[in-house]
Amino acid sequence: MLDKLKIFWRAPCLNKLHALSALYYRAKGVLWYRWIFQRFGRGSWIRKPLLIVNSNLISIGSRVSIREGVRLEIVRSSHQRIPQLFIGDDTNIEQNVHIVCHCRIRIGSNVSITGNCSIVDVTHPFADVRDPRKIGARIKDEDSFVEIGDGSFIGFGSVILPNVRIGTRAVIGANSVVTHDVPDYSVAGGVPAIVLKRYDFSREAWVKVFSSTASQARKS
Repeated sequence: MLDKLKIFWRAPCLNKLHALSALYYRAKGVLWYRWIFQRFGRGSWIRKPLLIVNSNLISIGSRVSIREGVRLEIVRSSHQRIPQLFIGDDTNIEQNVHIVCHCRIRIGSNVSITGNCSIVDVTHPFADVRDPRKIGARIKDEDSFVEIGDGSFIGFGSVILPNVRIGTRAVIGANSVVTHDVPDYSVAGGVPAIVLKRYDFSREAWVKVFSSTASQARKS
């Protein structure tokens, strides 16, 4: 404890302010968020959220850090469907991330989601041109999901669309749009995202995916 106090005392002023604000938001997690969320784990904190809706259906693990501008929204389109948003232990979610859950979103442990990302399991149908409702108000009633495996990294500005599984320790490049599954231990990027590299455990090296395989992934 004494060593930590010495480090704090010698730190620059802005570092001290950051450390004190972190203590405040952790205290807010204990005194407020743990009572309104389905679960809010020990040591977790949220800084200045943009929007939190139906927090009683959101489960957040321990030591989770969520920065400013987050949108955690559970959409209830019917009384029969009970959505579930789960965030695992030691996951960090950076600024302005929007997570909208209509059915099931599961984000594993030790995941890093960088700024300005969107993760949604909601589809807005537009086929019926005579439907008087605006497209944004329509929600397809389906058993949709998004799953992000443990240890994965989601690059800045990426969009994860419904019915996608991102594997364990996968890496999604910045500004990607993920519309298909991404395997374990792989790197994907682009619009739409395709697999660019996979880790070969027999060779203990990252191996590029041939362009023909990538083209086939695009068509699927």
